[in-house]
Amino acid sequence: MWGYKIIKKTERLFGIRIRHGALYPLLNSLEAKGYVRSIKTAKGGRVRKVYEITSKGIQLVDAYYDFLREQLQKLDIKEA
Repeated sequence: MWGYKIIKKTERLFGIRIRHGALYPLLNSLEAKGYVRSIKTAKGGRVRKVYEITSKGIQLVDAYYDFLREQLQKLDIKEA
């Protein structure tokens, strides 16, 4: 996905608005660490940088998901 689409999808799915000034430095950092890769593509006469998650990035997301699930289970959250 390209940056603008990431912003719109995040807003639609989670109700969170990410500013361009926050997203692109984050994507650049994730790319430098090997969690995502980018490819420049031309579409409609415009060049876009399209990002995709790498296998290393998938491993990070999976590990973070497992960690969060464990932490929530430890809290033993119950309805009041």
